Amino acid sequence: MMRCIGLVLLVFITGCSQSDKVTLHAGDSILAFGDSLTVSVGAKNSTYPQQLAQLTGLEVIASGVSGEQTAQGLERFKRALDTHQVQAVVLLEGGNDFLRNQDSGQTKANLGAMITHAQSKGIAVILVAVPTKSLFLSDAPLYQQLSEQYQVVLVADILSELLGDNRFKSDAIHLNDQGYRRLALAIADVIEVER
Repeated sequence: MMRCIGLVLLVFITGCSQSDKVTLHAGDSILAFGDSLTVSVGAKNSTYPQQLAQLTGLEVIASGVSGEQTAQGLERFKRALDTHQVQAVVLLEGGNDFLRNQDSGQTKANLGAMITHAQSKGIAVILVAVPTKSLFLSDAPLYQQLSEQYQVVLVADILSELLGDNRFKSDAIHLNDQGYRRLALAIADVIEVER
């Protein structure tokens, strides 16, 4: 009896564990969705979506709006997925909510609604964690919570690390070319492309 219960628990835990990779195929497209970091404000040579395209060999459609909060992003996200036929989304939003002291519960709900919308269309989501506004940068806990709740791949700690190091920043809240390159590498690391 105990062995059966243990087996059921093992199957349940395995079935619910989140993947740490998104598998795509040659010819697939990715939507890079977000705010000024997706626009790659501060870059002089190439944006992180351009670098991600080079690293993966896939089409990466950049869809960033500087200053956007998740409430506006939610409406734009739905339109973007209706416009573009993509197999995956890199979702990088929330920083402007934190900068403007928006309610974190609402930020989480908006991001959750974006993830749900993508999943309802069979689109894989790669969630990039954004740091909270504080002296010592660390990812806002809501990103880990969303990753677990919706079973999506999370790119954690990279923005907190980069924005905490002046070598990778163009200003207080944006990266430079080297920083965007490292961001693209971290995202590419969770993508497996089957040729």
